[in-house]
Order: sequence, then C-alpha cells, then structure tokens
Amino acid sequence: MVETDKIFPWGHNRRFNAYSNYFKRTFGERVQKVTIDAGFTCPNRDGTKGRGGCTYCNNDAFNPSYCTPDKSITQQINEGIEFHEKRYRRSNKFLAYFQAYSNTYAPLDKLKIIYNEALSVPGIAGLVIGTRPDCIDEEKLEYFQQLSEKYYIILEYGIESCNNETLKRVNRGHTFEEAVEALEKTKKFGIKTGAHFIIGLPGETKEYILSQAKTISSLPLDTIKFHQLQIIKGTAMEKEYYTHPENFTFFELSEYIDFFVRFIERLNPDFVVERFAGEVPPRFLAGPGWGLIRNDQMLVKFEKKLKELDTWQGKFFEK
Repeated sequence: MVETDKIFPWGHNRRFNAYSNYFKRTFGERVQKVTIDAGFTCPNRDGTKGRGGCTYCNNDAFNPSYCTPDKSITQQINEGIEFHEKRYRRSNKFLAYFQAYSNTYAPLDKLKIIYNEALSVPGIAGLVIGTRPDCIDEEKLEYFQQLSEKYYIILEYGIESCNNETLKRVNRGHTFEEAVEALEKTKKFGIKTGAHFIIGLPGETKEYILSQAKTISSLPLDTIKFHQLQIIKGTAMEKEYYTHPENFTFFELSEYIDFFVRFIERLNPDFVVERFAGEVPPRFLAGPGWGLIRNDQMLVKFEKKLKELDTWQGKFFEK
C-alpha cells in the first residue's frame, strides 16, 4: 500500500473530496442530516407527466422509521435528532433533509410554510432539498436565495443518467438537458447544487457509464451522490427484472469498487462526493446484493484501493 501525506486540492489527505470533511470545513464541527417526509409527490406519479413514478423507486426503502408524513415537520425533526443522538456521536447542528419524492413540487406559499417551520426548530442550520429538474422555477429560486443568505441551503436534483433513452426507460419524465438547465438556473441564484446518479441502470454498459464522468464533471455542481443499481421490492423494475433478467447486469462488490476507482479518477475534483454506493435494508432487496456490508465498510475498502493504486479523485480529470 502506498501511503502519502500529500494534501489534495480539497484541503486534506483523503484521496477524494469527502462529504464529512466538507462539512467540517463549512461548519467547523460535525453536522448531521435529519430526514423528513413532508408528503410531497412527483409529476411522474400524479398524472401530470406520468403514473407510477420512477421504475426503481420505493421511498419506504430509505426512509427512517420516525419519518412519516402524518407527523408534523417539527415532530419529525425532533424525533430525528433524538434518533441520531442515540445512534451516533452528539451533534449540535442539524440539516433538515427533505428526501422523499419531489420537495419543490408545490406552490411557493406551501413551500414557505414547510421550510420556515423546519428552520424554526432549534439546532437546524439549513435545508437539504431533494427534487427534480422540472419542479423548480425562478420564483422558488428567489425564495431559496433569500434563505441561503442566513442558512445553508442546497437543492439536490435527481438526474440518474446522462442518457435520455435511459431516463425514458425508467420513467423519469424529464431529459438530461432539462437537468442541466435547472442546475444552471439554480447556480445563477447563488444556491448550492447537488445531484444524484445511479450506476448500472438497464441498457447502460460499463464503458458508457465511465464515459459519463466527463459529462457529469462539466455540470455546475457542489456535491454529488452515486449508488449502484439495486432492485427494490414493490417497484416496476422488480417486475421487469423477474420478467427479463437478461436486461440487467450487476456489479460484484470488488468489481464495483474497482470500477468506481476508475470513475472517480475522471471526476471533477471540485465536486464533494457524498457517497459512492447505497444500501437498503435487506428486507427491501429483490435482486442481487452485497450481503450485510454497510456503507462505512465499503468506504474503507474504497479508500484502501485508492491508496493501493496511488490514485485519487480527478487524477485524470480533463476540463
């Protein structure tokens, strides 16, 4: 293993621009996200653009037990803080993470009530808002810009792929070009931006996925998330998987780590990487998985591989 005390462009000696280090630089201390389900839906669920939502999506697979829309925003936050205080080291600051569905898909007046309530809870330092590229407009961006003058605000867009055929296949209901437009508009208002991508969607070869690194690196992003394709029970993709398993190719754990090392070598080093893989409770998993290994264990393996190969995020990045 090649050890190094080199300090990389992101200001520490970890070989990728890690989310936890980013928060320490930003806040000067540990910050924990508290997940909230505010009862939103999506335009590809309610008939505006389609029905059924994304073929891979079952929000129950990643919502914590305390997180249900029948509770108030304040109650969910307080229960979430209590949950994290029991499970992790104590944090003094929290971010209200609106994760389930599209959290800007409502009139601005309703959004103000929801987000102002969240920000009024003691300990909340800002908002992490998951949404879609087609659920934002200038009026909403002006509101978030005003909030960002006092709080940490980031809009996380589900993009999932750069390939429009893939997006159509999984029933996203928007194009990659719409995603780029939404990111650019958000940046013009001075608001932080994040994005989410899925590695291994049906029809995408490993060579194509790797080629996306250059396209993704050109986006106006602050943070980025990746996770491997997982077949979740109760989804349209589960039915597709059982009907046409030949359409799916899955990574073994070691194979995925090797692949993601190659990917991150080509990724913009300015991007803060929140995660490179995902996990769901085993009871939700329908297709192949990696057993009971946790994200923190995968991260150790990933960083070990980076050291072994003496490589890092952006080593082969080209503008």
